[in-house]
Amino acid sequence: MSTATPFTAGTAVRAALRAERIKFTTLRSLWITPLVAVLLTVGLGAAVAAVVGGEDDSFAEDPGLGIHYGLNFGQAALVCFAVLLFGQEFSTRVIGVSLTAVPHRGRLYGAKLALGAAVALGAGVLGTAGSFLGYGAFVPDSWDGPALVRSATAGVLYPALLVVFCLGLTAVLRSLTAAMGLLLPGVFLLSPLLSGVPGVRGAAQFLPDRAGQYALRYADDPQVVYGHWTGLLIMALWAGAAAYGGLCGLRRHGT
Repeated sequence: MSTATPFTAGTAVRAALRAERIKFTTLRSLWITPLVAVLLTVGLGAAVAAVVGGEDDSFAEDPGLGIHYGLNFGQAALVCFAVLLFGQEFSTRVIGVSLTAVPHRGRLYGAKLALGAAVALGAGVLGTAGSFLGYGAFVPDSWDGPALVRSATAGVLYPALLVVFCLGLTAVLRSLTAAMGLLLPGVFLLSPLLSGVPGVRGAAQFLPDRAGQYALRYADDPQVVYGHWTGLLIMALWAGAAAYGGLCGLRRHGT
């Protein structure tokens, strides 16, 4: 009599997650980029706090700007991580092998989203803790306040939401080059620039990174029409929409 374990949906999900974990741990580009994101977030934030933290008026009025300053640069590495996690399978045609191993496209996609979000969540915990400690070491007793818990929570969740958003868009575009060419300039350059243009500033505040970063801040901005927690919700809606679009695209198109 056979004693083999029956192949259930739960077994298939665990196998898909294990396969993604193995890819992540064996491909150097995948595990280095979240590490770089944490180092940039904490290191640059502490460096800026050491140089101008006690003198910059904007940091004094809104400690969230100084605490999370390094995230402006660390998020670039997070975008690279998300795009590489899925995009390199399209660029190298390994996606066909992945679909052979995990024929259920939704299961494969869900495993990638779960791994990406979990890694980014870990990076968010480390980056946020390091940012608060680094800022507090050079600007003591300046970061406390009623917005502390909300700012710290947003700092943990922001990287995970950003990675899910970028993963979804990469699945929609089905191209590493296109995703990297769109997301990196968009998050790192275009979005901040649009926020400074009077004619489009009102619309730019609803972009995912702008909305999510507003939740990091302590002070209110009268030019922003929503609250801090609502900003995080707006970013979550963007991430959910991108994730759903990626699933539809993966199901619609062949390898």
